[in-house]
Amino acid sequence: MAAAPSSMLTAASLSFSALPASRLRAAASFAAAPRRAAATPVVVRAAAASSKATAAAEAAPKKKRVTGITQPKPVSPALQAIVGLPEIPRTEALKRLWAYIKQHNLQDPADKKVVVCDEKLKNLFAGRERVGFLEIAKLLNPHFVK
Repeated sequence: MAAAPSSMLTAASLSFSALPASRLRAAASFAAAPRRAAATPVVVRAAAASSKATAAAEAAPKKKRVTGITQPKPVSPALQAIVGLPEIPRTEALKRLWAYIKQHNLQDPADKKVVVCDEKLKNLFAGRERVGFLEIAKLLNPHFVK
């Protein structure tokens, strides 16, 4: 049998006797204190959270700088005839273009991924009769004046 190493923990080393008397009394009073109902801390936390929310709402909100596809850009007259605005963000232009396509029932009934172009869309899409929905964003690029 091997002898126990000297660094092994013993029951004596795990006792609370090494703690000062003041900490022992505090630990004993904490264990003996009655438990509070769970609803009280939740209400306090909710009130604190609502006060933080109102403080954040009262602070002057910083507006995000509009960049990229959400930044309004001037558009060509062909695109302006469909979207109705001289400057529009790319995302809004695509949204309005799809609204125009659905309003005028220009999707191919057999394949809804294909748009059958009317005269306005032919001007917009370089004279093409049919355009796939994945090509629309690419074909709109030249209509955003840089």
